[in-house]
Amino acid sequence: METPTKLRNASLTLLIMWILWARACCEKYTLPLTYDPKAMRERYESWVVRYGRRYKNKEEEELRFGIYQMNVELIDYFNSQNHSFKLTDNRFADLSNREYQAAYLGFGTMSHPTTNFCHFKNKSLPTSMDWRKEGAVTPMKDQGECGSCWAFSAVAAVEGINKIKKGKLVSLSEQELMDCDTDTGNEGCNGGYMDKAFEFIKKNGGLTTEEDYPYKGKEGSCDKAKEKTHTATISGYEKVPANDEKSLQAAVANQPVSVAVDAGSFKFQFYSEGIFSGQCGTHLNHGVTAVGYGEDGGKYWIVKNSWGADWGESGYIRMTRDSQNKHGICGIAMDASYPLMD
Repeated sequence: METPTKLRNASLTLLIMWILWARACCEKYTLPLTYDPKAMRERYESWVVRYGRRYKNKEEEELRFGIYQMNVELIDYFNSQNHSFKLTDNRFADLSNREYQAAYLGFGTMSHPTTNFCHFKNKSLPTSMDWRKEGAVTPMKDQGECGSCWAFSAVAAVEGINKIKKGKLVSLSEQELMDCDTDTGNEGCNGGYMDKAFEFIKKNGGLTTEEDYPYKGKEGSCDKAKEKTHTATISGYEKVPANDEKSLQAAVANQPVSVAVDAGSFKFQFYSEGIFSGQCGTHLNHGVTAVGYGEDGGKYWIVKNSWGADWGESGYIRMTRDSQNKHGICGIAMDASYPLMD
């Protein structure tokens, strides 16, 4: 696999950006760990093989090695401390945090009207819920180097309610949203909104399957022939009351729910396992899907990402639930919605 298209041309500007980023990181952390240069190089070469990286020239390779080394030093230092979660040198390890955000985050923030909310938080809720165990979650998907997280989040929520209501789990098409949902404010790889996707799905009469309209990782022209067969339809959507984790829990107890988070932090970028409790903001920039919750070892949300099965816990992240912040960790309770099906 080649270095992602947007990142192939190493330049002086990129080098300066990395130096400034590295300097900023080093002001925040004291890194007492020491490394043997040969061992670090071997670790990097093993990582290159594992992720199939190919660089344009020696200059770019050395630049990427420098970024990798800085990331690894920060990852190892973090893991040497007593935290509730671990980090790892995943496929983003040769990217600066700014590059990672530019290439993989794609949720846009805007003002959304409120709707009715049918899941009452005052009723008795199960202490845990995992829609994966109920067969309502499809295998992990990968959005690639494209800001299409909004489409994957919306589709995962529709796949879930379709299974719950119709009894059959079907993988639906994100590419149909990428190509055909262009009049609601959604912009393919340049980002979008899950509730706008729900509006399109209702107006369009449903979504077709991933098999019939497969994902390409880029926008194209709407293929009317492929999308004419609608496998799953919805009657609308509802918003979860903002900044209310109890209401979000009530919604997730009934079905998978589309949520937005601030995924821009270094810790989110390199998350590996455990209950994520790292500091993060509320600049919502990534669409994901809450597919459950639990409290084994601490209260947490079970969140399905769309970065493939080699990120996090087989593609999932467990995030602290009932945090002290009214917005929820990384803003998870700020902008949640779910599709309705008659």
